Amino acid sequence: MTAAARPPRTHPRKAAPKSTPDRDALTVMLRIRRFEERCVELYSAAKIRGFVHLYIGEEAVAVGVCAALTSEDAVVSTYREHGHALARGISAESVMAEMYGKVTGCSRGHGGSMHLFDATHRFYGGNAIVGGGLPLAAGLALADRMCDRPRVTCCFFGDGAMAEGEFHETANLAALWDLPLLLVCENNQYAMGTALRREHAQTDLAMRAASYGMAAWAVDGMDVHAVASATRRAVEGIRAGNGPHFLELRTYRFRAHSMYDSDRYRDKAEIERWKERDPIDLLLGRMRAAGEPVDRELPGIEQRICEEIDAAVDAAERAPAEPVEALLRQVTSPPQETGEASEP
Repeated sequence: MTAAARPPRTHPRKAAPKSTPDRDALTVMLRIRRFEERCVELYSAAKIRGFVHLYIGEEAVAVGVCAALTSEDAVVSTYREHGHALARGISAESVMAEMYGKVTGCSRGHGGSMHLFDATHRFYGGNAIVGGGLPLAAGLALADRMCDRPRVTCCFFGDGAMAEGEFHETANLAALWDLPLLLVCENNQYAMGTALRREHAQTDLAMRAASYGMAAWAVDGMDVHAVASATRRAVEGIRAGNGPHFLELRTYRFRAHSMYDSDRYRDKAEIERWKERDPIDLLLGRMRAAGEPVDRELPGIEQRICEEIDAAVDAAERAPAEPVEALLRQVTSPPQETGEASEP
């Protein structure tokens, strides 16, 4: 079975296999993939509206990075954040409800696809502005450093953000102030429709980050083992007081930039070449080579994920929208009740 093939939902129920790092990684990567495949169906049926940016092809990045973080660490994300949120442990039900704009969503339906937020998981967005999460992450890291808390803030951003002033300001201050900040560049080769080589004179993004005096290196972002190993190394360095670290994770999105994108700027043969290194298939191959009975266990894993997503969709369909009278909640401040007449 290839990672792209959607499984039937009629397998007999099987007990969950014993947890191992590879099985856990495989399960989360498949959860992200199947969740997003369902989002494509729902978007086409006009159940989900607005902008939707799919993460399909990049699952190893989210899963490998989040596996190396603790629950006390913070994560700041981008508008392509479904994978980050699910890898961080936010439930499929909560994310799907947010996609539907329902009050049971992780942002109470206020944000939709690009603005997932869950403080209980220390997941601070979902940010629709390219590079917009970088200053926020620097602020979180600065607060932890000032309060002497042993935390790391991880900030995801795309290769396009490396051309934004926010990146350079954040990298400079992070290095200057020795912030406990992990900068994770998801280099998927394209900033919207612009290829990396057409946007950056220096395409070695890790080298550019190193110019700010921080540890930085490039990693195969299609290999979840390589991602997790690099992230652990970086996090250990940050916790040891060695300042911010930068990871350039070289990956690829198999789908268009967004659901509105006709994707005419990429050669189809290029997409197919990258699909030969599908991160899910790579992990499956590694598990088979290690003698793990993954092919016997895979149908049960797929069935449990499909049932979980089915339940999330059903819950989102039934959940209420926020009442009209609450639409300004957390948007404007209520007038002060001073007893004095307000000025016109």
